[in-house]
Amino acid sequence: MDEPRWLDEREDRAWRGYRRMRRLLDLTLARELMQDAGLSEPDYDVLSDLSEAPEQRLRLSELADRMLWSRSRLSHHLSRMQQRGLVTREECPSDGRGSIVALTPAGRAAIAAAAPGHVAAVRRHLIDLLTPEEVTALGALTQRVVDRLAGRPAVPEA
Repeated sequence: MDEPRWLDEREDRAWRGYRRMRRLLDLTLARELMQDAGLSEPDYDVLSDLSEAPEQRLRLSELADRMLWSRSRLSHHLSRMQQRGLVTREECPSDGRGSIVALTPAGRAAIAAAAPGHVAAVRRHLIDLLTPEEVTALGALTQRVVDRLAGRPAVPEA
């Protein structure tokens, strides 16, 4: 068996720093979103994706893929959002098996009210701490990792 390639000090510092930053950023943004808008991060993600979709509707399977959730997990979450009047579900007219998730007027109002504060929090806690060059680099490196994890070739930029 090959000896593992241990992280050197620089790599370990970057890895641990990334993990701590990610956890703190996720916790901070989730807490502020709940305090300011009464929405969880998954609520916000669903409402945001639907608000940007054609006719503010998506197949449940497509929404699950976007969120990286199982259909079952998303279905349970959507049931809670439906009870709050934020979304509706209807049978897919083209195949009768799938579900279409649609934004309600209350869902539109919720995302419209939440988005400005959430974007301000993302700016305050991440974007505004970086130079424009660092924002560009962050976008490039996150896309490279996403591509690799999604099974697409991850080619470093020259």
